[in-house]
Amino acid sequence: MNAKPPVKERTEEMGSAMNPDEQAAIRMVANDLHRLNQSVMKAVEAGVSVELIRSARHHCGNGNWGDLLTPIIVKNK
Repeated sequence: MNAKPPVKERTEEMGSAMNPDEQAAIRMVANDLHRLNQSVMKAVEAGVSVELIRSARHHCGNGNWGDLLTPIIVKNK
């Protein structure tokens, strides 16, 4: 079984193959994802369960796509 290189190394390798606009877009996604994860943790600590599910998939017509998410919130008794 081949071991994958660490995430940081894989990310840097993928990033070096992107143009500046692509790199900026990925940075924005990463920053927003970090904020989303922090918000999910705060919601869980406040007493709710949070599940993110794919609600749709966005296609731009040139073969690229991205998953769009919606939260499912469950209030524990």
